[in-house]
Amino acid sequence: MADLTQILLAAAAGTIGGAMNALAGGGTFATLPALIGLGLPANAANATSNVALLPGAGASAWEFRDELAPIGGVDVRLLAAITFAGGLVGSTLLVMTPTKAFDLIIPWLLLFALVVMLFGKTASDWLHARVTIGRRTLFAAQTLLGVYGGYFGGGVGLITTAVYGLLAGASPRSLFSIRTLMLATANFAAAFVFITTGLVEWSACLPMLVGALLGGWLGAKLGKRLSPGLVRGWTLLVTATTTIVFFVRAYH
Repeated sequence: MADLTQILLAAAAGTIGGAMNALAGGGTFATLPALIGLGLPANAANATSNVALLPGAGASAWEFRDELAPIGGVDVRLLAAITFAGGLVGSTLLVMTPTKAFDLIIPWLLLFALVVMLFGKTASDWLHARVTIGRRTLFAAQTLLGVYGGYFGGGVGLITTAVYGLLAGASPRSLFSIRTLMLATANFAAAFVFITTGLVEWSACLPMLVGALLGGWLGAKLGKRLSPGLVRGWTLLVTATTTIVFFVRAYH
C-alpha cells in the first residue's frame, strides 16, 4: 500500500462510499471491492472498510442532527444503545469467521442487500397496510440491524429504511438522520472490536477514511438536492454490479 496509485484508489473509493452511505446507504459496495482489489483478505477488507467509513457516517449524522426524532415512539438514544450492543456482537462474529468461509458468505450478504433494495419498500408498504407492529418488534429488529451492521454492514442503511418504513410508517426522506446515526453507531461498535483484534489494515484504511469523511459531508449536502429516483438508480447499479462480481469471484 505504499504506491501512490493505490492510496488514491483507496481515497476515491472512500469518497464514493461515504457519499453513498449519506444518500441511500450501501457504501460498502464501493469500498469492499476496492480493498479486495488492493490485495486484502475478505474479512480484513470488511473490517478496514467499516473503520474507514465511520468518520463519513459520523459527518452525515452530524449534518442531519437537527432532524432527529423518535421512531415509532421509541427514543433515538435507546435505539442507538441497542444498535451499539448488536454491533459488538456482529463484529465479534466476523473476527471468529475464517477468511475462506467469509469469501463464500459475502456474495449472499450482498444479494440479500440487493433484494432488500429492490423490493424492501414494496414489501414494507404492503405489510404496513395490513399489520400493526409494536415496540418489542422494533427492539428485536434494531438488535438484528446492529448485529448485521457489525458483521458486514453492506446495505444496512437500505435495510434500515425498509424496516422503519414497515414498523413506524416513516418515509425514506424522514429517515436520513436516524439512519445515518444508526449506521455510525454500528460502525463505531465494530471499529472498537476490529481495531483491538488487529484486523484493520491501516495503510489502506487511512486514505479511505479521509475520502469517506469528505464523501459523507458531500453526500449529506447532495441528499437535500438530488431526486430520490436518481439516488436509487445509482445505488442499484453499484449494488448489482458488486454482487455479480463477488459471486463470480467466490464460485467461478
